[in-house]
Amino acid sequence: MKSLSVVRSGLWLGVALSLAVGLLFYFATSKSIESDSQERFVNHARNAQNTIRARIKSYTDVLRGAASLFSTSDPLTGPQFHAYVTGLSMERHFPAIETINFAQYVREADRPAFEKGQRAVLEAKGEPASSFQIFPAGRRADYAVIVFGEPEATHWKRTLGLDILAVGQATPVLTRSRDNGTLITSGRPIAAISKPMRAGLGMRLPIYRRGMPTNNVQERRAAYLGTLGIAFSVPKLVQGVLDEMPVGDVRLTLIDNGPGFDSSIPDHALGGRVLFDSDHAEGAASANRARAGRFTTTLPIDFSGRTWHATFNTGKDELYTGFDAYFPWLAMVAGFVSTMLLYALFHTLSSSRHRAIKMAKGMTRELRDSQAKLQLSHQNLRRLAAHAENIKEGERKRIAREIHDDLGQNLLALRIEADMLASRTRNHHPRLHARAHWTLLQIDVTIKSVRQIINDLRPNVLDLGLNAAVDWQVADFRRRTGIACELVENDHDIRVSDHVATALFRILQESLSNILRHAQASKVRVELRMDGERIAMTVNDNGVGLLASRRHKRASFGLVGIEERINILGGTFAIISGAGDGTTIAVSLPVGDDIGANPAGSFDQPAHEQVDAF
Repeated sequence: MKSLSVVRSGLWLGVALSLAVGLLFYFATSKSIESDSQERFVNHARNAQNTIRARIKSYTDVLRGAASLFSTSDPLTGPQFHAYVTGLSMERHFPAIETINFAQYVREADRPAFEKGQRAVLEAKGEPASSFQIFPAGRRADYAVIVFGEPEATHWKRTLGLDILAVGQATPVLTRSRDNGTLITSGRPIAAISKPMRAGLGMRLPIYRRGMPTNNVQERRAAYLGTLGIAFSVPKLVQGVLDEMPVGDVRLTLIDNGPGFDSSIPDHALGGRVLFDSDHAEGAASANRARAGRFTTTLPIDFSGRTWHATFNTGKDELYTGFDAYFPWLAMVAGFVSTMLLYALFHTLSSSRHRAIKMAKGMTRELRDSQAKLQLSHQNLRRLAAHAENIKEGERKRIAREIHDDLGQNLLALRIEADMLASRTRNHHPRLHARAHWTLLQIDVTIKSVRQIINDLRPNVLDLGLNAAVDWQVADFRRRTGIACELVENDHDIRVSDHVATALFRILQESLSNILRHAQASKVRVELRMDGERIAMTVNDNGVGLLASRRHKRASFGLVGIEERINILGGTFAIISGAGDGTTIAVSLPVGDDIGANPAGSFDQPAHEQVDAF
């Protein structure tokens, strides 16, 4: 009963631990998916931001291009202005522009002559001269009267004769623009083309008489001809950009935070004036409110010196794919199952350890009863160890061969395809080329790793003979560590059995590894010689030496493994060392009677072909 209770307690502990890990996987995966979706949404918003900037710049270029018209004709006539604007094809190329107009600067003393001239223009066009009047009515020192307005639609035609200096706070703004020669932007929506949350704005540029200097304020005032402006619809400017975003249900709120917005308007609660709200049915008060389950990002847009803030808002489900909804649950299940399996494995190993201890005690009692059985068991274990060693080396050969033949060739094919893709996309798809080039580099790193794994399992150079294998190992050690390593041979064509060659090679590997980790040596000498029917190998270093008390250090099996290999093959093993005198490892093995036989499990093709295959 007690054992059953312990098992149940362990089971519930494993379930609780696995559930905790599964929940951790769930939340980590959900957070990763959300972060990735947020980043993609911000990238889409930045693309839209750049498109809006480009459109604003194009409208500024239209204004400056129209201003250059006045430098080609003096004076500029209405038909010339009309022909130029018609050639712009605004409805097709600049759909957000509502009108382009020119307001001529007139002093009070010049007003009668100016009105007479404008009425004469109307009479020449067959229109009643009385239709031209400067409004608002009244006498002022200066006027800026609209004389050209395109397109000639009815509601824009009514603006002819409008004195824009008499509108709102336009006088100081236009005066500053005239004196500085700079473009100005509208901080107040134009009532004729504006609706709640859907504003229309304007830009104006001072025009000076051709050929007159404009180097300072006095010269600019003397040369001042008037002001050229455009009015455009913010909804038309941004709605197309919003429609082109690859994300559905995006709400865009555009707020003017530039200087001079009218804080008496209710929009001041948002920190500026709302120019556009694609979801205006909810009202301006919700323009910056981040709703639950939605992504929100705010980006700045420069409008000729004024700062707009574009807030993009969309539901998270618009960025999620169908798989994203299930992936966190799959991650949780995977975490739960894998943790449960690891816990079960740990529990099984722990139980097996206790059972093994009990079994060992029983075996000890039996072995004490019979020394002969102990000796026989020892011999059987020796033969089993030798057999296991042979199997291990054979498996290393087989695994190395399969990795080389299957994985290696597949990686080669994959690299060829990736290289072709990188070559074809180099001049046409730079972003795809960058990804393809990165993939090619990763494939090269993988190929290098596979080569190293094959060499670690069983270096192909062993198939070329013991001399070549030892020479390669010494050269590789010298290259990797920078330690001077000398190889001395009395026979350059030593032919031994495959088991002996493999054992000597592994012993050399282990010896050089120990020198690198512990000896602090600057010079190593490896000697390989044939002595009748035996082959001897000596590895000597000038390091710190090895004390006898440390040769059988707990949890250190390097020297034990070397000695066991030698015993299995019927050889001898010796260590000569002292503190500060360096260490010498000497081994001697019988050559064997299968010289020249093809090593079991070796590759069918020559070693050099295997190395160069990929």
